[in-house]
Amino acid sequence: MKKDGTNEAEGCQCGAFSAICLVVSTRALQIFLSLPAALFLVAMSAHGALSTGTTYSISFVDLDGNKLSTADGHNTIVVLTTPADREQARTVGDHVPDFCLGNPAYKMITVVHFTGRHMEIGRRMATAFIRHRVGEAAKRLQARYDAQKISRDARSDVFVVTDFDGTIASQLGQPMGAPDFYVFVFGKTGKLLAQWRSVPSSDELAAALKKSD
Repeated sequence: MKKDGTNEAEGCQCGAFSAICLVVSTRALQIFLSLPAALFLVAMSAHGALSTGTTYSISFVDLDGNKLSTADGHNTIVVLTTPADREQARTVGDHVPDFCLGNPAYKMITVVHFTGRHMEIGRRMATAFIRHRVGEAAKRLQARYDAQKISRDARSDVFVVTDFDGTIASQLGQPMGAPDFYVFVFGKTGKLLAQWRSVPSSDELAAALKKSD
């Protein structure tokens, strides 16, 4: 009987030990499986994000067919936004320093990134809506021009680019479908002078633009 008790005790110990091993093994497996995903995300983030101080030559074609670039001799503000964040993009425009207004050495490009897939008819409708918003933005900018006694058609200084397939967003360090909002300032040769994930103040934009190469 004593032997049976010993066997039973040993059986309980083995059973308990097996249960602990199972828990530990399961936990270890979960950690092991999660590591590649975590490392992949870190690698993607490190690879995709733009680095301040690095030079980038990124080309765009806006709604009016203008060919633009971050390295075309202008000081360029690039706003990467989605339709949902259009108010933030508008605020960035309002924060552009007065010394940039009507000055051909400076330009602001708004890239509207669509995070979902759109059929051709959907793209046309979205583009028509954006054109309407561009007209409103031009009116606000014209009011600033008039207040500064700048004799210039503000509409010619409003540059908006649509990005339906994520091509431009990826060049700006964002994966397809990412809803992130970014503001970049590039110097004349494409050197990235500053970047924000929110709306910078007028002083912040001015300070970045004055660093121009």
